[in-house]
Amino acid sequence: MSDLRQDPVSKDWIIIAPGRAQRPHVLVAEKKKKRYSSPQAACPFEDLEKSGNWPPILSYPNEKKWEAVVIPNKYPALVHREACPVFYKRGPYELTSGIGHHDLLVTRNHTKNIADLPIKKAVETFQLLQKRYRILSEDKCLVYASSFFNWGPSAGASVTHPHYQVLTLPIIPPHIQHSLDGSRDYFRKHHKCVHCAVIRYEIKEKSRVIGENRHAVAVNPFVSQNPFEIRIFPKRHLPFFEKTSTADIQGIVALLQQSIRQIRKHLKDPDFNFFIHTAPIKKQNLYRYYHWHIELVPKVSIPAGFELSTGVEINAVDPNDAAALFRKK
Repeated sequence: MSDLRQDPVSKDWIIIAPGRAQRPHVLVAEKKKKRYSSPQAACPFEDLEKSGNWPPILSYPNEKKWEAVVIPNKYPALVHREACPVFYKRGPYELTSGIGHHDLLVTRNHTKNIADLPIKKAVETFQLLQKRYRILSEDKCLVYASSFFNWGPSAGASVTHPHYQVLTLPIIPPHIQHSLDGSRDYFRKHHKCVHCAVIRYEIKEKSRVIGENRHAVAVNPFVSQNPFEIRIFPKRHLPFFEKTSTADIQGIVALLQQSIRQIRKHLKDPDFNFFIHTAPIKKQNLYRYYHWHIELVPKVSIPAGFELSTGVEINAVDPNDAAALFRKK
């Protein structure tokens, strides 16, 4: 039987219809594809000075022997200005100028994404991202920083060298606002964090947990919008990514690495996206009820007419089956 399931945070409805796929393996590639990597000589991130991507905004451990750097995007979606954006009306429409920041965090190795880095370097990469968030929070004009990683052409990566994007906006994006509103409403009704409640339930239930350590847990969500979707939560109630301790970051990054390796092994190395959902960087006293997390989405399905016309996703893989697959050795 299919189920209609409502996400307790976003209030989105999802159809879990495992009968459409018969078994989870239907959506898995027949064979592992050969992953293309662009020639290093033509890569804009190999010699940052030569390609005009220097000097960096931030570097680790230093500019001369950097392992990770934050640089401005040469082709930004948003452009930084000293003035704050002005909101105005044009007929029935509301507009504002595209003022913001569009940064890239680039790691040194040409082919290794976060899953293949030593845990120490992976944690240092996330700590550099945290540092950038803290700097961005000082910009009085901007309210939300969105960071994400695209791996592979079907996930939107135009350059194969691993890099992470950070867009800082003068608005709170709609998906984030829905998540904030749902978390706030649950807190007002139940006097506790909805994500903490989900974490406790999933750990007790065990069916959808695919990884756990002292500081974090990875699950295939009960209400999964996408086949084989994974969410990674800090176990402690932490609203703000940039304020998270080293120990918690290490636990989260370890499960992120493990989760990427699981989808690589069991789904024949699909392209994927992961992104951070965290509370806004402004008026942080308003968002104590929120619980930041990472969402990891393998690219194994394409939204079709029903999804596009209704906003209701059909997921042909039961999250319990996805978790059982990922737990296989």
